[in-house]
Amino acid sequence: MSVLIAPQSATDARLLGTASAPARSTAEPVLRICDIRVQFGGIVALEGISFDLEAEQLLGLIGPNGAGKTTLFNCISRLYTPSSGDIRFEGSSILRRPAHRIAEIGITRTFQNLALFNTMSVIDNVRVGAHRRGRGNFLTDALRWSTLTGRDRGVERQVWDVVEYTGLAAVARQTVASLPFGLQKRVELARALAAAPKLLLLDEPAGGLNHREVGELGRLIRRIQEKHHLTVLLVEHHMNLVMSICDRVVALDFGRKIAEGTPAQVQRSSAVIEAYLGKARP
Repeated sequence: MSVLIAPQSATDARLLGTASAPARSTAEPVLRICDIRVQFGGIVALEGISFDLEAEQLLGLIGPNGAGKTTLFNCISRLYTPSSGDIRFEGSSILRRPAHRIAEIGITRTFQNLALFNTMSVIDNVRVGAHRRGRGNFLTDALRWSTLTGRDRGVERQVWDVVEYTGLAAVARQTVASLPFGLQKRVELARALAAAPKLLLLDEPAGGLNHREVGELGRLIRRIQEKHHLTVLLVEHHMNLVMSICDRVVALDFGRKIAEGTPAQVQRSSAVIEAYLGKARP
């Protein structure tokens, strides 16, 4: 599905340190959700969820409140462990991998409720996202030693490229707490991008944004995804955003998958219409 994309800046080719699609096998999808079940005590939050996310695809995950969307996100980012089933990233299960080691294999995320360091500057928040790519340690970081390796200097340049690319250069030195909510949302996106992900998980990035900001965000997400060949899984309640930028959509309701297909196919699904609007009276 195409959208109108603004002209690209000179920093586009340097964002994430690459401008060409990585060579990879097509035998396995980037992400495979295999019959995932999550139960909290007597409550079943997810029941038998399965779908594939192919390389360079932008997939939207939708459903009413309580459908299980964020629960599934938390399983992928390893904050939760499924009761049964498997989650495979590039052909390998990630369920034995702890949450703090998910970013190193190329999975990053944003959060439904902002999880920024409010007293730190924008640029420092974005640097946190790039931390795994540098070679500093506790001592050198604490003492602010300037003997950075060439790799560290390259990472720092890419951090600034991300800040410029996401439209945050003018506020880079400001503390996050001083920014309006829309810009704070963009800081969280920039921090996730700074880790150079292969799979980007976006948890309700349009929440709290006005109509103009939602449009800008949609163009930015699609531009990043297309230019840098990212695979994106998007959880979002804003249907206009989902339907305008996603290649495929998966719909959940009460922890079960009720529809999967193109945006147009899912929009026409009677199960989706019923989940959002209720069942028509005879």
